[in-house]
Amino acid sequence: MKKPFITLDQIKEITKEYPTPFHIYDEKGIRENARRLKEAFSWNKGFKEYFAIKATPNPYLIKILHEEGCGVDCSSYTELMLAEALGIVGDEIMFSSNATPAEEFVKARELDSYINLDDFTHIDFLDKVAGLPDTISCRYNPGGTLEISNTIMDNPSEAKYGFTKDQMIEGFKILKERGVKHFGIHAFLASNTISDVYYPELARILFELAVELRDKTGVHIKFINLSGGIGIPYRPEEKPNNIMVIGEGVRKAFEEVLVPAGMEDVSIFTELGRYMLGPYGHLVSKAVHEKNIYKNYIGLDACAVDLMRPAMYGAYHHITVMGKEDKPHDKMYDITGSLCENNDKFAIDRMLPKIDIGDYLVIHDTGAHGYSMGYNYNGKLKSAELLLKEDGSVQMIRRAETPKDYFATFDFSDILKNMKYD
Repeated sequence: MKKPFITLDQIKEITKEYPTPFHIYDEKGIRENARRLKEAFSWNKGFKEYFAIKATPNPYLIKILHEEGCGVDCSSYTELMLAEALGIVGDEIMFSSNATPAEEFVKARELDSYINLDDFTHIDFLDKVAGLPDTISCRYNPGGTLEISNTIMDNPSEAKYGFTKDQMIEGFKILKERGVKHFGIHAFLASNTISDVYYPELARILFELAVELRDKTGVHIKFINLSGGIGIPYRPEEKPNNIMVIGEGVRKAFEEVLVPAGMEDVSIFTELGRYMLGPYGHLVSKAVHEKNIYKNYIGLDACAVDLMRPAMYGAYHHITVMGKEDKPHDKMYDITGSLCENNDKFAIDRMLPKIDIGDYLVIHDTGAHGYSMGYNYNGKLKSAELLLKEDGSVQMIRRAETPKDYFATFDFSDILKNMKYD
């Protein structure tokens, strides 16, 4: 059974100042997890984690990870702006984008970040709009299906990302001719894997590719970016990944493939989002309505604006009814929000303890791709983000949206001049 990192008493105290719903993050858990990752790859002297800002774009959380030695993975102009505002520039930024507008490449070059090209045609495009840097990376798509241990992990041939192998070879030759001195290789082949063998197998694929590219083009491979894909156990019966086993598996592939090829100076990069923050975030909400028709519904004061994954993917997020952890799970509910969409459900046919109006519910594993995927359908406003600090205190790290925020993009006009916000 999943156990929340906050107690009912803490929630009652927090809600005296910050009403539900809110996202809350566990600083202690975040720091400890970042240190475990660093330890798992400590065998590689150039190792660096580039936290995927898209997962949780909150400057307070990014600052915590930066203090633990992480860089950032950016994929848009505004993410680059966020990194710059935090003093994160240069080789602490990995810019990985696709269908990239010219101004984003210009900004990435201005910050002297690593640039990871997604497409062969982007070589000429980047060269034209911003110039080529001394170091550049290209994203690889092997096509076909990715099968590990007789299990199909994903289908890269259906993904819109990356170069083919032939394009990688030709692209590296062109980039070398145009003065690029150092090269990186990147690939993201599967998402949210609960498997200690995925990363080592991905590493082996990329290590073998690196040797082939070096031999066929004569370039210097500076780093290999294993990107994301290490998942988290959303369901209580799932076994979490063992990052120490994963790190050791990558080390073994490194020593079997790259070291004999004389490429032991290659740095290993990761680009994790879900793994870094997912388990260390909760969405805390309150039961405000109960409805009994053909099914039994509990309506929360949160909705898909606060957590979109169940509505979008049918994703499972575990739910704890606070104070009733030891009660029988003998009631079947759909747990819903208030949007005018029937998919606005956090759980369907979920067995839970009897829920009473006013009960607090903790929705687990919302630390990544939770708040960040929110939207404003129905004019609903996004909730606050809070940080449970290591000393047990709570800090607001993003205030809740207000109606004034929602209407702010009409500030060029007087059409809403009679709007009242109180």
